[in-house]
Amino acid sequence: MTNRRGLFLTLEGAEGVGKSTNIEFITQYLEQRGIEYVLTREPGGTQLAERIRDLLLAVHEEPMAELTELLLVFAARAQHLDKVIEPALTAGKWVVCDRFTDATFAYQGAGRGLSVETIGQLQSMVQGELRPDLTLILDLDPEIGMERASNRGKLDRFEREQQSFFRSVRQGYLDIAQAEPERCTVIDASKPLEEVKLDLLAALEQGLSRIT
Repeated sequence: MTNRRGLFLTLEGAEGVGKSTNIEFITQYLEQRGIEYVLTREPGGTQLAERIRDLLLAVHEEPMAELTELLLVFAARAQHLDKVIEPALTAGKWVVCDRFTDATFAYQGAGRGLSVETIGQLQSMVQGELRPDLTLILDLDPEIGMERASNRGKLDRFEREQQSFFRSVRQGYLDIAQAEPERCTVIDASKPLEEVKLDLLAALEQGLSRIT
């Protein structure tokens, strides 16, 4: 195994954009090239972090305070980084993660209206200098996304939010992509799946050519 540190790839997007389907395409791309990788997700990725995920997604009789939500997200992330992400990167494996801190800025920041400065402080505390090497953001009209999510079955606590929340989340993601064009690429997820895959492939190859 190489001693070179692995690359950190993240896939982002709001509800119903097709992350699960397209992350499978990304892992197939890596397998075809003989790249050793770890596939994981946020919130979650470890036994303890998955229990925090359950708390975050469940509908509770007692409403969850927005700051509680934010701190739980970072608590799960701290565990995830310590037990999965950092060990894999250090071992030279690539990490493919379904959502990461961009989701926190989009959901808890743009969506909930929590302070970007507060989120940034927690990011520095929990992650240090670690940031994804390449981020692909699947973009879709929230109404279409929520229609897709509703067809999957019972909605979780986030999926029950109003359209205005998801519009803010979407804008949050687009703002991140505009601010960090070297790291982030926006993919139009409203296209037919095969076209989305072609766009993903082009973004992967272009992005990886810059960082490898």
